[in-house]
Amino acid sequence: MLPRSLPLNRRDALRLIGGAPAVWPAVERVASGTANGSQRPPRSVLFVFLAGGPSHIDTFDMKPEAPAEIRGPFESIATQTPGYRICEHLPLLAQRTGKYTVVRTLGLKSQADAVHELATPLVLSGTDYRKPGATTVWSRHDWPCYAAALEFVRPRSDGLPSGISLPYRIEPFPGQDAGFLGPLYDPWQLNVDLNNPRFDAQAMRLPDGFSRRRLQRRGALLEMFRDQRNHIRTPGQRQFAKQQQRAYQVLSRGTLAEAFDLDREPVAVRDSYGKHLWGQTLLLSRRLIQAGVPIVQANLGHPYYWDTHKENFKGHKERLLPPFDRAFSALLDDMERSGLLEETLVVAMGEFGRTPKIGGNVGTPMYSPTGRDHWVFCFSGLFAGAGVRPGQVIGRTDSTASYPITDTYFASDVGATIFSNLGIDLGSVVHDRLGRGYPLNEGQVMQTLYDASRT
Repeated sequence: MLPRSLPLNRRDALRLIGGAPAVWPAVERVASGTANGSQRPPRSVLFVFLAGGPSHIDTFDMKPEAPAEIRGPFESIATQTPGYRICEHLPLLAQRTGKYTVVRTLGLKSQADAVHELATPLVLSGTDYRKPGATTVWSRHDWPCYAAALEFVRPRSDGLPSGISLPYRIEPFPGQDAGFLGPLYDPWQLNVDLNNPRFDAQAMRLPDGFSRRRLQRRGALLEMFRDQRNHIRTPGQRQFAKQQQRAYQVLSRGTLAEAFDLDREPVAVRDSYGKHLWGQTLLLSRRLIQAGVPIVQANLGHPYYWDTHKENFKGHKERLLPPFDRAFSALLDDMERSGLLEETLVVAMGEFGRTPKIGGNVGTPMYSPTGRDHWVFCFSGLFAGAGVRPGQVIGRTDSTASYPITDTYFASDVGATIFSNLGIDLGSVVHDRLGRGYPLNEGQVMQTLYDASRT
């Protein structure tokens, strides 16, 4: 069974687009060039997060010649890419390696980060270190996530959010909000199950019989009162007014409500993704990107869902790889067919990998002889679209998939690549509530994704 979630209701929607007043100091924005890598025209990003950490050695970096206690029971199968083999339980993705690139040498910089609550915010914010004051639980000391950074550097004024995360929040982990930038820049966090018959995005639509012209008249009247009282409003009231304006724009445009209506999709397309939560989540993610949301984070699995300390092989074979194989393959086909893949960077990865040795233990209390523990030194990710040269296999690892023997790409490098695709100046400096400046990103764009001669 895939994880279930509650439907989006009107209260959820009002919380998202109406907000609640809060007082936060103003934050300065400073740009200082593109020293960390080339800046690209703004494109969209779909970040598919595999929460819990998939096993790289059992999926995209198999070692069939390794000892049995390393390689495990899974067989490898041939792919579209000559000489490259992946797990037998990913047959659809094996037929589509010409549509994406595999990076086998992702990593984190410290063994101390081999904890979900510490690794997740690094991967979801594109940084290699925790900010002073941050803990393993969400707080306003955290680094901002990608969508929050985008909203801060390039705020939108058209009613669409800069970022949406779905179908549930990875509770209570940091790295999913604006952190020290303040709540005004938080992305939308949706709690939806598109297979639930009670699901309805009516909270984002105008009620029946309520015309857009009537809404515009009310909006104009509200704006007149705002203008008259603007000089006496507190910062919190001004922020609340801005959130009201955003809610007004969402209702008047209707674009998001249309994106949530999956009944507009042909039945064959919906079925191709799989009629399960992960499949419909990726389908909705594609529709949100198509509607103009610049970055969407699709969480495939609640916290620890890919965390296979026990029954690693049964878990991957029965509940993890089959739905991912079908849904992600359909996503690539769908986005390629519509042309959306050319303008969207698609990334699929977890926060780390798993120990090469079956039953290996690196200090977590979840030891089991049938599982694999956390492993931060080497893991795999998939990249596609937005100029990425498909069909590549980037990076080589040692004989047990323990350590890279070519360049390692850290969370900050993935972040630099994502920010670059969003059109964000990699020299941007953001300031916290005390006025302290921090570089938005300190990584390097992963140029090997675009230049086949550098793999």
